[in-house]
Amino acid sequence: KEIYPYVDIAELGTPLMYNEGTRAVREMKKAFPDVKVLADMKLLDGGYDIAKIAYEEGADIVTVAGVTNNSVIARAVEAAREFGKECFVDLISVDDIVQRAEEVDALGADCIGVHTSHDTIEGGNQAPTKDLSRIKVVIKRARTSISGGIKAEFIDDIVSFGPDVVIVGSAITHAADPADEARKISQVLLQYH
Repeated sequence: KEIYPYVDIAELGTPLMYNEGTRAVREMKKAFPDVKVLADMKLLDGGYDIAKIAYEEGADIVTVAGVTNNSVIARAVEAAREFGKECFVDLISVDDIVQRAEEVDALGADCIGVHTSHDTIEGGNQAPTKDLSRIKVVIKRARTSISGGIKAEFIDDIVSFGPDVVIVGSAITHAADPADEARKISQVLLQYH
């Protein structure tokens, strides 16, 4: 509720999805019907079946782990098309992100994201901007996303790399004033889009 005015997409993080399942999607969509809901499930298996469950509960976007096989991604894309929704492939832990981004783009992913693992962030600007630059060269149709290490103090530099989507988590949830942090980030993003 505090950050609602500054949110286009509400990401329901992987820990929340594990803990609450798709009930979290249903409740978020009920509370904020005009906000897109991203179910960060990072699917590794059951691409169609599990994505379908999330879409039926109201998810607008479901994430698939880029390290999974092509058939899981293709089936999740199939579910997204069937429901008129989006499939997002997260390249976290992928060794060759350039090659994988090209493959995933060809499989029909709507958005492909680079991601600094929460477990590795030690401070400073650790957003994966170099990775973003590398995948943007090979992606022909999908939007791009960046997440991990996104903070208001670094947002100008981060958006200068041209991500279509910027995912902000702990910078907002751990801020003394979450609404102010979200507002600062949102103001910069609006200048670029």
